Amino acid sequence: MARLLRAPPKFHPTEWDIANKMQRATTEAQTSRSEHLTAESQRLMDEIEKTTQKTQSDVNKKIEQRQEEIKFWKQELDNKLEEIVHETEVLLTFKTRLEKSLEGCKEPLAIAQKCLLARQQRTGIDLVCDEVERELLKEVEVLREVMALLERTLEQTNEQIRVNRSTKYNLKMDLKDKFTALMIDDYCAGLTSNTPEKGYEDNAVKREGNFVSPEDWVHFSTINIEKADKQRNNSLALQALIDSILSQTANNMRKQRETVNVAFRNRVKEVKDAKHSLETLLAMV
Repeated sequence: MARLLRAPPKFHPTEWDIANKMQRATTEAQTSRSEHLTAESQRLMDEIEKTTQKTQSDVNKKIEQRQEEIKFWKQELDNKLEEIVHETEVLLTFKTRLEKSLEGCKEPLAIAQKCLLARQQRTGIDLVCDEVERELLKEVEVLREVMALLERTLEQTNEQIRVNRSTKYNLKMDLKDKFTALMIDDYCAGLTSNTPEKGYEDNAVKREGNFVSPEDWVHFSTINIEKADKQRNNSLALQALIDSILSQTANNMRKQRETVNVAFRNRVKEVKDAKHSLETLLAMV
């Protein structure tokens, strides 16, 4: 019982003083470390803030450059699309001219063939292979050659129209992609640190496998523009060719028609003279 009531051990004043000094030293050391950590944290925050602002500024500049680049290629594609649409419409007009010209050859051909068939009904010595028949046969040949040429040119025109429409489709799809990309970059350019309801996506900086390089991106649109230029030049050349063919074939048919008409007039006069001579002799007899 005497042991349980024993007083706790007492420390010497020197020990108490040493303990206080150690506590103060420990507290001061912790305070110093806290102040150092606070200062270092503030320095890092300032550094990160500067780095973030610089990065945002660089990104904004790159987005602006990208927007201008997309606008440039979009305008180029717009111009080529307008040109190829115009040339296709012009070719459709030329196609109509070819079809009408081809249809217009059928009646002269039928008339020439009808003349040849009618002249087969001549009898006796009058069934002669004269100049009229030779020119009629030549007219049939000319008309058939013209029709064959017009048909080949019409096929070529239809093919060029098909290629133009395919080129137009590729340009429109490329333009659609450029428009979408521009809309996205415009949205991104408007985002700031104060934009509400923004969040961080874990996969935002992950590059997908279907990404292409800027060089490939430019090359793709360049190829579409070069193809559009090529088909536009082909369309212009074909239009000039059609004009030349229609003009030349019309001249050839008119020339042969006049030749046939002259042959007919000469032959009619020759037959009338012979008939008149025979009638005179008959009267004498």
